[in-house]
Formats: sequence, C-alpha cells, structure tokens
Amino acid sequence: MNSIVEEILNSLPEEAKTGEICYEASDIVVYTKSYDFLLNCGELIRQLVNRFKKRIEVRASRELLSDENEAENKIRELAPKEAEITEIYFEPEFSKVIIHAKRPGIVIGKNGGIARKILETTCWTPEIKRSCEIESEIVKAIRRMLHAQASERKKFLHELGKKIYSESKEVEYIRVSCLGGFREVGRSCVLVKTPNSHVMLDCGIAVAGSRPFPYLEMEDFVLQKLDAVVISHAHLDHVGLLPYLYEYGYRGPCYMTEPTRDLMALLCMDYINVCQREHKEAPYSIKGIEKAIKYSVALKYGEVTDITCDVRLTLENAGHMLGSSVVHLNIGNGTYNLLYTGDIKYGVTRLFSPASTDFTRVEGVIIESTYGSSEDVQPRRSEAEANLIAHIKRVIARGGKVLIPSFAAERGQEVVAILTSTDIQAPIYLDGMLWDATAIHTAYPEFFSRTMQKLMLKMGKNPFLDPRLKAIGSAKEREDVITEARPSIIVATSGMLNGGPVLEYLEKLGGDERNALIFVGYQGEGTLGRRVQKGWKHVTVNNKTIEIKLEVITVEGLSGHSPQRELINYIAHLRTKPKKVIVNHGEPKKCVELARTIHRVLGIETVAPKNLETVRLK
Repeated sequence: MNSIVEEILNSLPEEAKTGEICYEASDIVVYTKSYDFLLNCGELIRQLVNRFKKRIEVRASRELLSDENEAENKIRELAPKEAEITEIYFEPEFSKVIIHAKRPGIVIGKNGGIARKILETTCWTPEIKRSCEIESEIVKAIRRMLHAQASERKKFLHELGKKIYSESKEVEYIRVSCLGGFREVGRSCVLVKTPNSHVMLDCGIAVAGSRPFPYLEMEDFVLQKLDAVVISHAHLDHVGLLPYLYEYGYRGPCYMTEPTRDLMALLCMDYINVCQREHKEAPYSIKGIEKAIKYSVALKYGEVTDITCDVRLTLENAGHMLGSSVVHLNIGNGTYNLLYTGDIKYGVTRLFSPASTDFTRVEGVIIESTYGSSEDVQPRRSEAEANLIAHIKRVIARGGKVLIPSFAAERGQEVVAILTSTDIQAPIYLDGMLWDATAIHTAYPEFFSRTMQKLMLKMGKNPFLDPRLKAIGSAKEREDVITEARPSIIVATSGMLNGGPVLEYLEKLGGDERNALIFVGYQGEGTLGRRVQKGWKHVTVNNKTIEIKLEVITVEGLSGHSPQRELINYIAHLRTKPKKVIVNHGEPKKCVELARTIHRVLGIETVAPKNLETVRLK
C-alpha cells in the first residue's frame, strides 16, 4: 500500500502542491493545493494510471474550493435552464458538488465543456446525476442519506482502500461454497474463498419452502472474515438477506450497480412490510437496509475495481433487469477468472441488450438453470409479445379485465413497455411496488439497450411516461378499479401470487369468466401461482376459499431468464472456453440436465452441486 502511495507522490511534480492522498475503496485520490495543476494534470494522470493500473483522480484541497453559495449560483448561471436542475448539494469531504438534473447531458455540455467550466470557476469537482422523470422518494432518500453520511463514508472507503492494497499471499487454492440456490430456485448465496479473501456472491431469500434463508451457519462461512459482498441484481432471491449481514455485524463493502442499490432498498423495505402484514418476524429492520446503503459501493458496467488484495471485480450487463450484472472475478492477478451469471437473458428484450460475453479470460463459470431443461423452449420474443397483445385485446373486447401478476422490478416494466407500444386504449393500472420501481427506472436510462435509450432520450418516447399508466396508491383506488365497468389492464405484485395486492384482485375478479389472469413469468414450486397455473379451480386467497372462473393464460417467451439453448450459446460465445462450469439456480432435474448437456455439447467439465457442498477451482 505505502509503496504505491510513495511512488505516486514521487511521480508528481513539486508544483502539484499535494495536500493528501486518500483511498476511496480501490480509487486513489490526490488532493492538490495548486489551481493550475488541478486543471492541467490530465496527461500526467493518464500516464500514472497506465503505469500503476489503478484509477487515480485529482481534486482540489479545501482551501481552493469556492464558497458553496457562490458556487451554486455559478453552476445555475452556467447550466442552461432546459437542463432542469432539481437539486445541488456539496460534499467538502470529497471536494465534490452533486448536481441532480432531468437532462444531465445538458449540464455536462458538449465534450464536457460546461462541467469543465464548473470546475474552473469553483474548483468543485461536479458529479452529475439524473433526476427521476417520475418522482421517486426512495431515490431521493438514498442520495440524501449518502450525502449526509459523506464524512463517515470517506473514512470507510479510506480504510477499505488500505485493506485492498495490503500484502497478499500466493493464491494456493480457490474454493466455492454452496450456501444457497443450488438445485433450487431461491436464496442464492455463493462464497468464494482464497487464502487471502472471503467474497460472497448474492445473499437472497426463498419465496417458498420451509427454509427461506441460505446456510450461513455452514462452517466455511464466518461473518467476521467476510471481505466483500457482490450483488448481481435486486430480486429478493438474490439480495433479500443482505441487510441481515449488516444488522448482525458485517461492516464491509457490498458492490452493485446504482439501480440495483436503489431497487434493493425498495424491495427489502417491502419485504419487511409483507412480514409484518403476515405476522411474521422479519430477519432485519430498516436499520439493516440503511447500513447496506451506507456501505454500498456502486459500480458502472465495465468498471474494473479491486475488492480485496487478490480479487478484482468487473460487472457487465446481464440482460435480466435494470442494473442486473454478470459478475467477473479476476483472482490472484490472472491466476483464475471466475464468471458468476446470476440471472441472465442472452437475447434481445424490449428494454435490455443480451447478457455480455466480453471477457478476455474465463476459466470457471457459475451459471443459472431456471429454464435449463430441453423442454423449456421459448417462442421468439416478437411472437411472445404478439401473443400477449392478442390475448389482452380479446379479453378487453369481451368486456373483461386483465390481471397480470408481476415482480415489482423487471417483468412489470417489460410488460409496460410492450403495452405502451400498442394502440390498446384501456387504462393500465400499476399496483403494489410497481409504480415506485418504475420511477427508479426513469433515473437510469443508461442501463437500457441503445434502442430503448434512443426512444427515451432522443425521440421522447419514454414508455414509463405514457398517459395510459395509472398508479394505484390506496385501498379505495384499488376498489374503484375492481368495480369500474370499463375493461382495464392491472399489473400488480407479487409475481407468484405469494402476497401483495394481486391477491385482492384475484379474490374479487376470479369469479368472473369475462376476466383473465395472464402469467408472464416463472411460477416457483409450492407457490399459489404454480397451483393456479396447473389448473386448480379452488384455492385459498386471503384466508378465503375462492373458485377460479376467470381464464388462466400463460404467455411463454417474456421471461428475463434464458432457456437451455441460450444458456449454452452464452457459454459458447465467451472469448475463451471455460475449463469448468458449475450449474445452480434451477429445479434439481434442470440443474443436472443442463450440466450434462453443456458437457455433451461443449466438452466442458460440469458439476451441479447441492447446497452445503464445496467445489475446488484451483
């Protein structure tokens, strides 16, 4: 650690007037007292970055920073009004000014010209973020919380950096411990261990089954030894137990994308509320969620960062949901490269590009198998969308209501994007956490496919701002939707009928043959959704037995998961052929079948371990 700092210091000219060098996780930040060096250090810093292979940034020491009021006035003077700045606040601990705007590109300016002018005139380094097009209290609260904790976060990030740059031993072994999500769907949790590092990949809960949590009591897992947690995406089966770790003493970093962080907070808070409604004890409180936010480190796609002394992390698009990532771990400076897919979609969807395969080297892969059977054949996406639209139009024509169960984040927004692209004139109601999750989607268009970004940012066709969309925010509004005479489309949580407002709609609408229930996603074994999908005519909803008379439809092909063919193609299209594939996140038969098929088709060693097993990679 000290040698890197000393070498950087020795490489800086005397006129740099270095005040201090700090770590911000794996980033190295030089604070300068020289105005000229602050503005003209670009070429030298690029040379140092190439030399040390670390991210190095220069910011102003506090004595250079202009008065906050004067700086804010200058920023508002420099940024055109059409940028629609919504909030400005200052973090002197980091010498940064955070600017929220509905049109951030205008604040940045052509070739970064306005952002550069802000730095020149105020010495504050601008960090420009997009405001939500639909107001989101959760996004505001998270950003303000991080701002309020700037001083504590600086200390945390500096200590984390010192740990990252500590001396490491040779990587003699790499072990993967299966704590959850192996030969099952739910409670995904993987522990990767080297002689120097303990890194956890996901920490989820199961929506059904007698044991909802991972095997954290396994002897391989010691909370006090955990160095880092990496979250692939925000669905509860991958992130639902993360706050528990912080509630019970973990104080290390959790790495994820910004939208994953925001959606994690939203869905975990909803999980606490569901537990309370069902008179169950939640495994953590709001404090656990707040700590997870406080210790989060948000990464962009393609951003390479050291997370321990011998593990380097890169997140890339997984194509599954907003901010979802495939996780690439470079272990031991190239000794072994492990790719964890989380949940992936290796195909074009309405919102996202296919999962990334752009990795220089991959020796080992942990891949999901939700639809890993040869029987899991999905129609083309265009056919699936046409099928959904045809069913909806048919139900509306006969005067019925369409009920679509959906997860708060992912499938609901995909369905909204499909519906708002059609000429269907019925109102589209979003109930449960769907509206809040949709609001978060409007803050991060850069995580969508280029086609969707073009529609949203250049053509002004944002699918989430369509006037047909209506938010349901109360029991009274829900009752009005149920009793109104006109046909409508209702998208409501939860996606497997295991809680949420969708149950009230099912209870009240289930007895009318004109209505339809359309499943657009996976229904887990043991859930009410699976039973209704199988054709059960009498089910218990909200402690009442109801008769299912409405039409039950399953539309295949809209899933955010890849079928077997796409999963095999994903591995086949990696730049290098992996030496080993570990299959997880699927029903037992599907895990085993996918492992056998990958071995037969691609000639790669495969294994489908059970929970509590450990696989040695090196």
